[in-house]
Amino acid sequence: MFLKTKIPPPLVTLIFALAIYFSSRYFIVIEIPMRGILSSIFIILGIFVTFSSARIFKKKETTVNPMKPDQATTLVTDGMFKITRNPMYLGMLLLLFGLSVFKGLIVGFIFLPLFVLYITIFQIIPEEEAMLNLFGEDYKSYSNKVRRWF
Repeated sequence: MFLKTKIPPPLVTLIFALAIYFSSRYFIVIEIPMRGILSSIFIILGIFVTFSSARIFKKKETTVNPMKPDQATTLVTDGMFKITRNPMYLGMLLLLFGLSVFKGLIVGFIFLPLFVLYITIFQIIPEEEAMLNLFGEDYKSYSNKVRRWF
């Protein structure tokens, strides 16, 4: 496919964040008690999950570059990778969810599923193909035990 691993996921996240932020005025706002605190919790959690997962890649000395998944040298299965095969993308989703809560939530019901769909098709599936080619049965076993998103 044309867009497979072509746009860096942080840039995709930024594009979706801008779409949520600037289009939210066109949607009904759901007032949530303590919206600022709740959204901050999700944004901070998303940043933490993303960066702590990337740090594990660095610690294992494997590529964190999502544009070249075929350059991975280690199958990472510890830390957050015990819970989800894609904690960095899950962290980005949490960040976008936090922004959606802050901007009124309804806008997230449109953009969050689109983000998940885009990242799954153009980033995760190509990465999974690369991991299967690189790590074979080890990756197959891991992917049978751990879910793609959560």
